[in-house]
Order: sequence, then structure tokens, then C-alpha cells
Amino acid sequence: MSFERVSDSRALRDFLALPGQLHDHRYVPTPHQTIRRWYRDGVGLYLLRDRSGRAIARSTVHTDDAFDAKLGRRSQLFGLTEFRPGAGGALFDEICCAARRNGRDAVFGPVSLLPNQAGGVITSGFGERGFLDSAWNPEHYPIEYESFGFTRRFEADTWLCPTTSEPETVFGFDDRRLAAEHLRLHRGDKRRIATQLPMLREMLNASFEQLGYYTSISAEQLAAQTDGLAYLLDESLLLYLTKADRPVAFVLCVPDISEFLAKIGGDLGIRNQLRLLATRSRYRREAVLVIKGTVPDQQGHGYMRYLSRELLRNLRAGGYHQLRSTYVEHANPASAAHYRAMGGRPLHGYTFYDKELR
Repeated sequence: MSFERVSDSRALRDFLALPGQLHDHRYVPTPHQTIRRWYRDGVGLYLLRDRSGRAIARSTVHTDDAFDAKLGRRSQLFGLTEFRPGAGGALFDEICCAARRNGRDAVFGPVSLLPNQAGGVITSGFGERGFLDSAWNPEHYPIEYESFGFTRRFEADTWLCPTTSEPETVFGFDDRRLAAEHLRLHRGDKRRIATQLPMLREMLNASFEQLGYYTSISAEQLAAQTDGLAYLLDESLLLYLTKADRPVAFVLCVPDISEFLAKIGGDLGIRNQLRLLATRSRYRREAVLVIKGTVPDQQGHGYMRYLSRELLRNLRAGGYHQLRSTYVEHANPASAAHYRAMGGRPLHGYTFYDKELR
């Protein structure tokens, strides 16, 4: 076998094509344009090939100084990790060898490019399709990770919730508090998204700083992650709350275009973007809750309950039948409680993997 860094257009095409050779419609590919941008930016993309030259596995191999500081060690990160049955051990061995050569203390992943962006492995719910910003993989993946000696880290669940509940019944909130506490509800605005994003980033970093996996998102990282958000955004599903004009809580959902991404194989080029714009009304049946949070000194006041009520109202008014949520850690039961109140259920078991090196 050979483990080679992607260094030309042919190898990049093989890297992009591999998931489509391994998975069915349940897998939602990372847009090719995102991977090409990482390639141009110098992120290490690697292919594992068998003796015939056929690609049997792929992965990024990269590092992040902020994540090292967060965990207090030098971690070798890896992501976009896909492999044919039985090839996981050989791939992981190559990643660990690279980590040792680089003087790393541990291997952590899969993350693309950080756990607060995307990545992870599902450990249950394999029959349920994946969705935006969330993983899907076949059942042999966690078996091969754990057979190699990886241990689970930051275990979580994704969630699937119906929107049939009455908002006022599920999320009780005394509206007299709005005037008494100088609270004001705001919606997303496609024309002002460039000015709203910095405010959301400030709340996001403050809300998640205490989580073990989270590293602060820079303005550049947020711009890359939300590239194209304006044309996808349903303004009624981006909500934030101010208290005496100070932003204190937010929730961001987007229409679930996962089935479209799977159908086009992740190639979200100009032509397919135009196709999506022309048919986007088809993808207003389900939504994905990407992120939500309350700044630390305002937690425990019920502000997220209020935003959840308004979000549920808007989902119902917009004709959305279901809400999917990206992973929620088992250590964060308060977030999961809102989904349970809506009649939701865990969809996929979820984890990242960690391996100390000796």
C-alpha cells in the first residue's frame, strides 16, 4: 500500500470521488468547493492506495494550535476520513506514524477541520440518513476505530424532532418579561447578514468557551463556514435576543438541503447552486438546527426557552415538518431537554476518537 499526499488534480479527483464509491444516499458529502479551498490553503489531504493504485481510504492530516492549547497537548488531527471495509487499521497506522514523526502526543478526530466545525463518527442509528454539518458512516467504522485502540471522546447524540407541538404549551414563557427585562427579539436579514455574523460570533464564542472541545472561531473561519449562507438562509429561522440592546442568546437553523447535496455528490458549483436556488422550495420540509447558545452570565433565565418557542412557531408557519439537530453532548442535558419537550428522539449516537501515543 502507499500513503500519499494529494498533490495534483488527478489525486484530488480520487479524493473527492471516494465517498461516492463507498456510501449510498444516507451519506451527505462535504461540498467539493470547501475541500478544494482547504487544498489550496495547504491542508494535507492524503490517499491510501492498494497495490493496483486503487484508492481505498482518505483523510486529512492537520494540526491546530488553538486546539492544542485547549487540551494541553500536541494533537495530530485528522478528518474527511473514509475507508473501505478492512482498510481502517492501515489508514490509522499511517496517521499515527505521521503523528510520531511530527512529535505529536496524541491523535484526535475525525474533525473537519475542528470539532466545533464538523466531523465525528456515528455509533448508532446507521439506518437513518445523515444531514448538513453532521456525520454519517456505516456500522464497521466505529468497530475499526475501536479495534485499533481509539477511545471515545465527547460522546453525544443528534436529534430528530417533530414540529407538531403547540409552542406555548411546550415552551412556556411569561411575555410580560419582555418589557420588564428590556428584551427584544430579532430575525436574520439576508441584506444585513455581513453585519449580523460578527455579533453572532461573539455570542457563540462566549456561550461555548466552557465546552471541552470548543476553540474560539475567528472572523475568517466564520466567513468560510457561512459562505453562501445568505442564499440558503430562511430569515425566520435565525433568531437572536437582546437585553437592553446587548445580544444575549441566539439560535440558527437552515433548511435541510442534505438530499440535494447527496444527489449532486457534493459538487455545489455555480450550475448546481442555480439549480438549488430554482428548487429551494422543495427543501423547506425539514430544517437543521446548526447552533444555539446563551452567553454565560445570562444562562438559567429561560431565554433559550423563549427563543425555542419562537423558533417552533416559525417552523410551523413555514411548513417545516421536522427539525434535526447537530450533535449535543451527553454532558449538556439542558439542550437535549428542549428536544425532548418537542417530542424528539436521539437520531444518531455520536463520538470523536482519541488515541494517546507512546
